Order: sequence, then C-alpha cells, then structure tokens
Amino acid sequence: MAVSADPVAQSPPRSAIERFLGLFTEVRAGEGPTALLMFVNVFLILCAYYFVKPLREGWIAVSDISGLSKMEVKAYTSFAQSIFLLFVVGWYGRLAGRWDRTTLITRATLFCISNLIVFWFLQPDFFIEALPFSGIVFYVWVGMFGVFVVAQFWTFCADVYTDERGRRLLPMIAIGATSGGVVGSRIVSYLVDSGLVPTEALLLLATMPLLASIGLTQIVDRRETARSAPAARAGNGVQDAVSIIDGARLVMVSRFMLAAAVVTLLTNWVNTNGENLLFRVVQEALAGKAAAQGISDPQAALQFTRDGTTIFYGDFFSWVNSLALILQAFAASRLLKYGGFATIALMLPVIALLSYSAMVMLPVLAIVKTMKIAENATDYSINNTARHVLWLPVSAEMKYRGKPAIDTLYARLGDGLAAVTVLVAIHVFALSVKAFLLFNLLLAAGWIVFTLMMIREHRRASKAAADQTQDA
Repeated sequence: MAVSADPVAQSPPRSAIERFLGLFTEVRAGEGPTALLMFVNVFLILCAYYFVKPLREGWIAVSDISGLSKMEVKAYTSFAQSIFLLFVVGWYGRLAGRWDRTTLITRATLFCISNLIVFWFLQPDFFIEALPFSGIVFYVWVGMFGVFVVAQFWTFCADVYTDERGRRLLPMIAIGATSGGVVGSRIVSYLVDSGLVPTEALLLLATMPLLASIGLTQIVDRRETARSAPAARAGNGVQDAVSIIDGARLVMVSRFMLAAAVVTLLTNWVNTNGENLLFRVVQEALAGKAAAQGISDPQAALQFTRDGTTIFYGDFFSWVNSLALILQAFAASRLLKYGGFATIALMLPVIALLSYSAMVMLPVLAIVKTMKIAENATDYSINNTARHVLWLPVSAEMKYRGKPAIDTLYARLGDGLAAVTVLVAIHVFALSVKAFLLFNLLLAAGWIVFTLMMIREHRRASKAAADQTQDA
C-alpha cells in the first residue's frame, strides 16, 4: 500500500545561514545565499553613500555666492538638482531600454566611481585652491548618485524577486541598508576624528565598497538567472527613448504610478518641513540658552550655537539610526507578514499625523525632537520597506523607468516645495512655529488619503500579477 508523501517532510532542510536569517523574516531553503549577498551588497552601497554625504554638506558650506546666504545657496542648489534630475531620469530610461540589468548597473556604478575620483581631485584647498561652483556641482551630483547607485539596487531587488518572495525577503535585506548607513557614518566620524584618514580621502575610500558591490550584483544575477531564468533585459525589451518631458509625465501611464508619485512627493514635503521646523526650534532654544547665560559677544554666541547644534544633531541621529535598525530588524517583516502592505504603507503617515498633532499642542523642543525621532526612524525602516515592496507586482518597464522617475524627480519636487514653504511662511506670512506645524498637519492628512489610493492600486496590481502567473 503506497504511503502518501508529506510535502513538508520532503522539503529540503534549511542551511545554517537560512536558519539565522529566519530570526528576521521567513527564509526558505535555497533562498539564503542570494538574500545574504543582497544584504551585503546594499550594506556596502550605503556605506559608500555615507562616506560621500557628509562631504556634500561641508563643501556646499564653503561655496559662497555674493548676495546669498549659505542657506539660500543650499536651497537654490536643491532646486537646481531637481531640474537636473529631469535629464538624468530621461537618460537612465533610455539606457534601461538598451542594456540588460547587469550591464546597466555595472556601467552606471563605474561611471559614479569615476566621478568620485574626479571630485577627489577638485576638492577645495587640495590640489587647487578653490574651483568656483565646484561645491554646487558636487551637491547636484550626489542627487544623481542616489539614482545611479542606491535607487537602482532596489529596482534590481524588485526585478529579482517575485511578489511573494519579495514580501518575505526585502524587509531583511533592508536591514543591510539601515545598518550600512549607521556603520558608514560612524566609520567616517572615527576615521576623521582620529586623524587616521584625511577628509580628502573619503571619496577614494567610497570607491572600494562600490567596486565590491558590482561583483556581488553580477554573482546574484548569475544565480537568479540560472534559478528562474528571468527576462535578461532590464527594460524588458523597451527600446523607445524617454524624453525629458516623458520622464516628468511618466506617472500618467497608470493610476498606480500617479498615486505612488503623489505619495512620494507628500512624504518628502512633510518630512523636510519637519526637518526645517526642528532646526528652527533648536536655534530658538539655543538663542534662549545663550541669553540666559549672558553670552553677548558675537563670536562667542556663534561658537555656542555651532557647538550646541552639533551636539544636538549628534544625539538626534544616534537615536534615529538606533531605533530604525531595531524596527527594521524586528518589526518591518512581521508587520508586512501579518498586516500586509497596507499596514506598513500607512504606518509613517499615521505617525506623522499623530506627531504633528502633538507638536501643535505643545511646540517645545523636547516634544518636537521626540516626535521627529519617531517619524524619521519609521521612515528609514518600515516605510523604506514599503517603498520597495510597492514595486514588486508591476512590470519591468514600470520598475526601471517609472520607479527612478518617482524616486528622484518627485522626491526632489517634495523637497523643493518644502523650500518654497519656508520662503513663503517666513518672508510672506511670518508664520509662527505653531502655524507652520498646523500646515504640516494638513499635509499629513492629505498624505493619508493618497496612501489609501496607492494601497488600492497596489492590490489591483498584485491581483493582476497573480492572475497572469496562473494563466502562464
């Protein structure tokens, strides 16, 4: 008499790596090696990014333009970056249609590595005294770096993993991104503070993890091609060129992309408004402390403000990164597994709504700081997972052409609107902190509405993808 086979008993055992990764999410037999490679890959990419990012702020700070304050130089440069990214998105879309995904990622990363070497040579007071506008060019380039290296990694993830596998594994891979940012920033602080490495060398150091990332990407691509034989072309055979205008209008292709674009814009608008508000409250608090301590000498007051701001943000970022790592490691995958995409997509706008409600009622530094820690940590962990899971059920064309447009152009438009908000609020209406917070509270409410629309479109896309798989 034949004994029916037990499918569970017949499933291959998990390796030690897969059992360890299972502490953070559900990892099945055979999935561990690729997941670990992806984890290390994004860890290295974010380490490199945080080698570059601190230099951007320092370089723009010494890029003076006559008649403009340093804050205005930075704000206008951010706007220029948004315009420049229109060209980048169009160019990237054409490349995605011509090259397979490994070639696209390899060549884009090598291009950024070559740029790092050029900027290393152009740093002020290094080989030359100071090249005019070089800091502004570098600031704009860092935005492009996010397109070519950081954003394309997550597009690669969305292409490698199916909807079901991605829902399980992307939250764990995202831990690598969060920890890479923490480790990268701490390495920079240690190397520079200790004097082991001069600041000028950070750009060269950033090239090493990026080179390693190229190798890991190629290994993963070979493994997954042999495993599931996905479409080799990154753009899924899309050959038509994407103009600059098309890059801006790409979101009109579907309601899914329109909802994703608006949510991305509102996310950055609300978050950047909050960052500006936090900075304003910090400066007001420090000014009050200086007055209470009788610090009247302009130079002493400047030193007090500079030191106080540095100490505050050092503590602030430490809390944000630590909480984000905990949430990414132990909450993101479980919320996605048991609550679904809707739960993780709504988490950040709901927290933002509650946070700004608390700030409106009591707009003091302790409350603003605490609420911004909660908002930023959720953004860097749970919402980061939601951004990447969002694209799992859609076509390769939408991933490689729509996702970069939304992740760059519409994110930067949100930042630009935040700059306009500051300009109008301060110079036109002279709004108080509380009034500014009320405006952000209204934006957060609209953010929730569009997030609900995005969740609805994501469900439709997931159902369509599942139906297509069954028909195949």
